[in-house]
Amino acid sequence: MILAAGRGTRMGTLTDERPKPLLEIGRESLLERHVRRLALAGFTDIVINVSYRAAQIQEAIGGGARWNVRVHYSVEDEPPLETAGGIIRALPLLAPEPFVAVNADVLTDFDYARLRRGAGQGVLVLVPNPPHHPQGDYGLDAQLRIVQEPPRLTFAGISLLDCALFADLAPGRRALKPILDAAVERRLLLGERYEGLWLDVGTPQRLALARRRMRALAK
Repeated sequence: MILAAGRGTRMGTLTDERPKPLLEIGRESLLERHVRRLALAGFTDIVINVSYRAAQIQEAIGGGARWNVRVHYSVEDEPPLETAGGIIRALPLLAPEPFVAVNADVLTDFDYARLRRGAGQGVLVLVPNPPHHPQGDYGLDAQLRIVQEPPRLTFAGISLLDCALFADLAPGRRALKPILDAAVERRLLLGERYEGLWLDVGTPQRLALARRRMRALAK
């Protein structure tokens, strides 16, 4: 599942006429890059939740034929349902198997195929803390389980999640972190530290940085 329903208000005028997932970083948009890389990793069915300018996303991505995948859409009203609320809305398209969840607004070269080895009720990908999030989110113990204790790393917005984490939750607007925190307390989540390319493209400045990095990779 690619989480693409947010408006991207921190992008200012860049998202007045276009949803953030369709902002271009090189020859393709953020969203197109995720779909392509998920297809390369062997995924054949991709769910995208949409809200702000949903029709633009549906027109740009279509049914997935370009990438040899099937794309399904979970349409939300505005404002969107936040991350967990969007997942709960999309559960009929996801259940019963565990699913990979990816934030549309991250730039990464993480190999999504690595998440096929997941265990327990989930795997969170963690990255070194970026300047805009120095406190991090979660730690890792010696058994690679997610813990609350420091030293903390930043949740990359990439995960393998079991539908059971959401099955008994009522629909509506819900953030993901409280659900993850509860699973951490029950020692249900594993973690993987990733040191490769990763950038949260959440501001115009970080979008410019993402574009510079893509130009450098293309040389």
